Amino acid sequence: MGFPAALAVLTWRRSAKSSNGLRLCGSATITGTALNCWEQHMGGDVAGVLDGVRVLDFGRYIAGPYCAALLAEHGAEVIRIEKREGSEDRFQAPVAETGEGALFLQMNRNKLGLTLDPMRPEGQEVVRRLVATADVVVANLPPQTLAAMQLDYASLTAVKPDIILTTATAYGRGGPYSDRVGFDGIGQVMSGAVYMTGTEEQPYRAAVPWVDFGTALHCAFGTMAALMARKATGKGQWVEGALLATAVTMTNAMLIEQAVIKPDRVPTGNRGQTAAPVDIFRTRDGWILAQVIGQPLFKRWAKLMGEELWLTDPRFKDDISRGDNGIVVSERMSRWCAERTTAEALEILGAAKIPAGPVLRPQQTLDDPHIKAMGFFQAVEFPGAPRSAPIAKAPVWLSETPGSIFRRAPTLGEHTDEILAELGYDREAIAELRKAGVV
Repeated sequence: MGFPAALAVLTWRRSAKSSNGLRLCGSATITGTALNCWEQHMGGDVAGVLDGVRVLDFGRYIAGPYCAALLAEHGAEVIRIEKREGSEDRFQAPVAETGEGALFLQMNRNKLGLTLDPMRPEGQEVVRRLVATADVVVANLPPQTLAAMQLDYASLTAVKPDIILTTATAYGRGGPYSDRVGFDGIGQVMSGAVYMTGTEEQPYRAAVPWVDFGTALHCAFGTMAALMARKATGKGQWVEGALLATAVTMTNAMLIEQAVIKPDRVPTGNRGQTAAPVDIFRTRDGWILAQVIGQPLFKRWAKLMGEELWLTDPRFKDDISRGDNGIVVSERMSRWCAERTTAEALEILGAAKIPAGPVLRPQQTLDDPHIKAMGFFQAVEFPGAPRSAPIAKAPVWLSETPGSIFRRAPTLGEHTDEILAELGYDREAIAELRKAGVV
């Protein structure tokens, strides 16, 4: 390959384990800097279930990148491929001196970074060599863009017949909107969710991109299923997700109700409509949410409120009746909460086994004792960031093969030379690609 023999240590597949309980990923001896890998040794063999699987991540923002991040967290080697100047999602909500944003740090942990112009002939040759070594390609890009980059399924299988292509689009393939582009909010507004949030006069979009994350989760599930199928059949396949499909899946019960009995519900703010009390209530020093769903919970709540007579009141005979009379029920709960601090209300509700929780500001979330004790976040350093970033681990725990965050997100093009060297490019060839503006 034309590089020093020392580059042979660049295995990147998390094979070496040190004596101090950290798993090493190899070091980039050509630059004299480490690939900055780490993994807490959790006892026994902690090799990920996807060790040996290579994923090429051409995704942007969330739906594609988080799908790839989940695969990486369970052992896959994921290479993020982006523009030479950095893709747009790298710089959203910047937290580092070089402009990297909070979303980028979360979406791209555990990945190697390669810059590339795949529209150039030389860039397409790099893509071809990468695909020949890969198991999965992830790309949440429009179909016409995939074809132009030769990342469509036909082009990929011409290079690697058993490749798995995982894509996510805004609307899905085959409908009148399929050629349109869109972000998370498109799914939110078209699913009925935004209309049912807020008031009739002012609908509200959720501040967090739940459609994007839901699509990423479904795509990761589909990719895992495709890998299992390939192991059995030897064949790859195309795994497709869509933001709108995810959104209507999550609002499906509401849509079923509308289709079957036509209630034509209108928004009621934070107050639930199919049970009560389900609402956000002001306390003496803050806000809490309480959710009373099902007869056993309602019995406990009514006794706590001193409203035992409500247990025989036909207005409150079942969940849907209580939802229909939610204004009355919420008003009663509001009076109870107004007399107590948040801590007092939660203590009493918790003792009664009534689901309730505080409305927290972001800093309060970071400081919450339970969240800290559970270790939901892993502190990860990033060059140029004033503090470590609390990166949320995949929120599912496997008892025998746990996932882990073992590498920070890559700086721009951090591993380009090493990856190209593995693909057979020598030092002079890499220099030519740089001179030509390909990498």
